[in-house]
Amino acid sequence: MSSFDKRRDSFEKKFALDEEQKFKARVRRNKLLGLWAAEKLGLTGTEAADYAKDVIKTDFSEPGDEDVFRKISGDFAAKHVDQSEHQIRRTMEELMSTAAEQIQNET
Repeated sequence: MSSFDKRRDSFEKKFALDEEQKFKARVRRNKLLGLWAAEKLGLTGTEAADYAKDVIKTDFSEPGDEDVFRKISGDFAAKHVDQSEHQIRRTMEELMSTAAEQIQNET
């Protein structure tokens, strides 16, 4: 195997690892976000855990964060929870940082 092939394989492995960590961080963020939203919605215990799972599943609907944002904001509106679009998006960003840090510390 040439040094070029070794280098290519190394880059491919790093890319795959980075993508896996991004995916895990996104799932973790959605779980944390779901738990945060569940608390705002007055859900506890099993109901909160189930809600967090629903948020995770929602993210598989379409690429990006809009599907998750719509779910959270729609559920807040339905239950008359006072959270602005800015507050929800800011929490999403903060929890993404938290989740990425947690995933990084696990490896």
